[in-house]
Amino acid sequence: MNIEAKYIEPNETMDYEQPNIEAFVRKYTDSALSRTENAIKLYYAVRDEFYYDPYQISFKPEHYRASFQISRKTGHCIDKATILGACARAMGIPSRLHFSNVRNHIGTEKIEQVLGTSVLVFHGYVELFLEGKWVKATPAFNKALCDKLNVKPLEFDGKNDSVFQEFDQNGGKFMEYLHDYGHFPNLPFQTMIGEWKKHYPKFQQLNDVVNLAKIDYE
Repeated sequence: MNIEAKYIEPNETMDYEQPNIEAFVRKYTDSALSRTENAIKLYYAVRDEFYYDPYQISFKPEHYRASFQISRKTGHCIDKATILGACARAMGIPSRLHFSNVRNHIGTEKIEQVLGTSVLVFHGYVELFLEGKWVKATPAFNKALCDKLNVKPLEFDGKNDSVFQEFDQNGGKFMEYLHDYGHFPNLPFQTMIGEWKKHYPKFQQLNDVVNLAKIDYE
């Protein structure tokens, strides 16, 4: 199967030729391992080395570059998917970003107050081309957060899709997918912002870096 160059080459989001991306890849991979084994190692590094934070968002495209995101210790789903995708490309593994709308049944009261809904719009994950096929990987929710929410953290074996926790450990509904935007070689920034403002009217006046948790919406 021939893979299009757009899933391999660097771009505005997947700027994997930057020194900090290369350093991260060196730290968390081993030349003695296979590409799939290294992809698994990278998945767990991105999942657990960056704490999931849905409150800190930016309306500036330059803040979604992998080289920018990897310099932080927190990130939301799109940030972490971008990091993993860029690191994979740095190793020669094709990657692409995939976006969907999901409903979070264990959303905190604060984030639902901010968003006005339990629907997370433009939730992101990454697809990696391993052993002849595209495999979905979602490194968003770090293990410490999953333990706090009583949800098993998503595992990744490099062969099977790892997309979302459908149920918490007590059998309650955790997350469901509502709409699929498809996959992209780069972050479709304008589409993302447009969908956020369409579904979250409170975002209409936001155009900078915002900590949603510190905004008084009353």
